[in-house]
Amino acid sequence: MDIAALITWIVTALGGFALLGIWISRGGLRREEGAGTRLPTPVVFGHLLLAAAGLVAWILYLATRSTGLAWTALIILVPVALLGFVMLARWIPIYRAPAPETAAPTTAASEITAPGTVPGASGAVAPAERHFPVAVVVGHGLLAVITLVLVLLTVLA
Repeated sequence: MDIAALITWIVTALGGFALLGIWISRGGLRREEGAGTRLPTPVVFGHLLLAAAGLVAWILYLATRSTGLAWTALIILVPVALLGFVMLARWIPIYRAPAPETAAPTTAASEITAPGTVPGASGAVAPAERHFPVAVVVGHGLLAVITLVLVLLTVLA
């Protein structure tokens, strides 16, 4: 189970990196009025850094078989999961909301739009997380739950 937890953790991280890349490329780091994101930057990067720290602790556990490291990885996963649920709760209304109104495309081919801007929509800006593929969000969450359960079962065994 310990190697299965490592594999699911790594695959979960890959999905998380894909979401992070979309979030950053679509303006998630911007702090301008009416643009950017509803996901607080400290929550996003706190989730990332804690998950990475937990993964390092788990890899060290696999190398040393120190139960203290296994418990450390499990304890670190708790705030990772909580931050993930916070982001999920903030993402769901964005996903369910109607897309910004789009007018008939009147933009010239040479017009450059800002990340997240809908061409022809008089500057309407969708939050960065609006562009997350649902399958990636769901897969990331399910794999995270599986990882947490596998780590818990390994620690308790």
